[in-house]
Amino acid sequence: MRLGYETGNTPFYMRFPYEPYYKGHHLRREYPPITLKQLQVLIDTNRIDPSKPIDFTAFCNTGLFRLSSSMQAGFQLTDEGLDCFKAKVCIEVQHAKEQVIAAIERNGGVIRTSYYDPRSIQIMANTEKFFEKGEPIPRRMLPPQDAVEYYSSAKNRGYLADPEEISKERLILAQKYGYELPKIENDPAYEMLTSAKDPRQIFLGLEPGWLVNLADECIVMPKEE
Repeated sequence: MRLGYETGNTPFYMRFPYEPYYKGHHLRREYPPITLKQLQVLIDTNRIDPSKPIDFTAFCNTGLFRLSSSMQAGFQLTDEGLDCFKAKVCIEVQHAKEQVIAAIERNGGVIRTSYYDPRSIQIMANTEKFFEKGEPIPRRMLPPQDAVEYYSSAKNRGYLADPEEISKERLILAQKYGYELPKIENDPAYEMLTSAKDPRQIFLGLEPGWLVNLADECIVMPKEE
């Protein structure tokens, strides 16, 4: 008799109901981690350019990160390597904790958390393949109901939050962790640091409805909305 074999038609794992904390587990979004240490190494090895905004596409273009499931909705930035992170970046991720936000902002950087629907994630993961199809860039969908609160929160640096509230929370966080908040208004890279996508944009600088023609190396824009 093999190990674990149980007689009868109903094995033990089918005799008991589901535990309540597993309810909806199969519908929960996953955010594979990227550490601050990994981000610093990517910058130091020139795989990521800190002089440009960093987003989901930038991570995928390194060739080191891929999503393996349709339930994976982007990347979360984690605090491993927090003490050795020295780069100043403008970065957009899908999830980040308070310590990570503080680590970015104490260096004079800017961080945003932003939602992308599954189709947008698929397009950003392989932009060249999408542009080769010759299809117009679609609009990014707004977050589902269970994610609206997170992405509307200034504490989370959500992309739907009020910019004035974010400015207040930046100062509060600096006071909490005991660092002086750099004034990005006086930074030579101010334009880059404050660049942000519209909530319906997938690519920075490319509007929904535009078509990228790789063969002719041009962008086709509609005359009317």
